[in-house]
Amino acid sequence: MSVLGDLGIWRASTLVDGAFARRAEELGYGAIWLGGSPGGDLAVVDPLLEATSNLTVATGILNIWQDDARSAAAAFHRIEALHPGRFLLGIGAGHREASADYRTPYQALVEYLDVLQAEGVPAARTVLAALGPKVLRLAADRTAGAHPYLTTPEHTRRAREILGDGVLLAPEQKVVLDDDPARGRETGRRTVDFYLGLQNYVANLRRLGFDDDDVAKPGSDRLIDVLAVHGDGDALAAGVRAHLDAGADQVTVQALGEDPWPALEAIAQRLG
Repeated sequence: MSVLGDLGIWRASTLVDGAFARRAEELGYGAIWLGGSPGGDLAVVDPLLEATSNLTVATGILNIWQDDARSAAAAFHRIEALHPGRFLLGIGAGHREASADYRTPYQALVEYLDVLQAEGVPAARTVLAALGPKVLRLAADRTAGAHPYLTTPEHTRRAREILGDGVLLAPEQKVVLDDDPARGRETGRRTVDFYLGLQNYVANLRRLGFDDDDVAKPGSDRLIDVLAVHGDGDALAAGVRAHLDAGADQVTVQALGEDPWPALEAIAQRLG
């Protein structure tokens, strides 16, 4: 188990408040990863930390094209002063389809990290959204570790080999609590479909052995079943456990559907 614990929650920042954070902590989740690039001032973070005692809040991720590194550093220092040791600054280059100002993402990440370092943000308190080998190595060299999104246990295994021991690896895993296979798969497909139009995710899935038929929208059953694990509580827990067995320190669970809590509770009961 990592210092963050085996289990985290990935959720859009607009869908998380103090009450959500308290419930997550009560269930034993060690961190909430805020998706949707929550803004460089990171104002959304403070209420979550104020509502909890030990929970870590992380950005999953802050988009480097949208938020200035100096503003992010200032926000980090504000949060650190109020809640020492309970915030991780996750950053990433997003994807070219969503960013008009999209130059070479690797170099942009390096420059962003350079500014954070110059502004006094400790490397041990930053994390990179990393999929390919080059950015995974950058994560290991310059930050606390990697937060891959839309990946598989096989990617987790490969990422651990690249990162080595002692480097944080916190992949995201989508889950759907639904005993009906067709309905559960369709719930997962509605979310995964969007990412199959984005080059960086499709390229990563191809590296993992998925072919043209798998990655063509809206995704093959084989693809959906691993990216959005569906079934009963045991099935969801097994999907999360597969990442832990492959070398993840923490799995950041994204529960799909209108109410995330039944799935999150089922996983916590089995793995917490």
